[in-house]
Amino acid sequence: MVYLAAEHFASPPQWTWYILFYFFFAGIAGGSYVLGTLLRLSGDPRDEAAARIAFYVAFPATVICPLLLTADLGASWWKFWHMLVDVTPGDTGLNFKYWSPMSVGAWALLVFGFFATVSALDSWLRVVPMLLNRLFNIVGSVFGLFIASYTGVLLSVSNQPVWSDTWALGGLFLASGLSGSAALIALLIRNRPEASISLGRLHQADGYFSVLELALIIVFFITIAVAGVLSRVLPWLPLWAIAVAGIAGSLVEARGHTRMQAAGGSATVAGVRLDTVVVSLLVLLGVLAMRAAVIFSAQ
Repeated sequence: MVYLAAEHFASPPQWTWYILFYFFFAGIAGGSYVLGTLLRLSGDPRDEAAARIAFYVAFPATVICPLLLTADLGASWWKFWHMLVDVTPGDTGLNFKYWSPMSVGAWALLVFGFFATVSALDSWLRVVPMLLNRLFNIVGSVFGLFIASYTGVLLSVSNQPVWSDTWALGGLFLASGLSGSAALIALLIRNRPEASISLGRLHQADGYFSVLELALIIVFFITIAVAGVLSRVLPWLPLWAIAVAGIAGSLVEARGHTRMQAAGGSATVAGVRLDTVVVSLLVLLGVLAMRAAVIFSAQ
């Protein structure tokens, strides 16, 4: 019962920027890995360069996550490994509790870290046969989807107002993580001739993710209004406005690429690159703002 009380936050956890950025990078890590897999499975060999960049992104984003979680422990940071190993006298061993969201999350992050590391190394060395690589990526993407959505689910299973009053947070964090990952990968490939062929696909995918994200934001506000806790979210409306601005920018850019393809690609490359920089940064800022609004509204 002590563990469950701690995990369900009997009092507000008072999380700071460490956890905010952990939530951000977890979404980027999982989302980038999933997008890299989708690009690799798309059937167009020209997308392989962008897929490798996606796996490169997933690796450092994954490494940052445990560092932020460890930093959030404060003076007890050196005890981080207790999440994985039980140090109870007479009962030592692996510390895995399937009923504990935090324990499951810690182990999922560790396992996903293995997939992210191997895929990043192979993207650099290119020694694993493509068929085996694709199978490996598919399994890794299952964990990537979990990592990208887990932080929202963790909040939903707490007993804190706002977080526990809506079922939309897992899907919202997943859609937001995929959108931010698409924006970041697009930003990184815009000046790479070998990968820029995937730019339009990434912006269009970002548009689809943004539509889902916007729908879940609407669901979020409806559910917390029904629960009577809307007043706790109102002070954070400026952050929500930034998140919606990022979604709007993504939708405009996706529509622009759709029109460009319909016109036979007549838009200038320079114009596309300028839009990519502005929109990608706006989307990433929106991803961060949405997480900040959710986290701090319940504290």
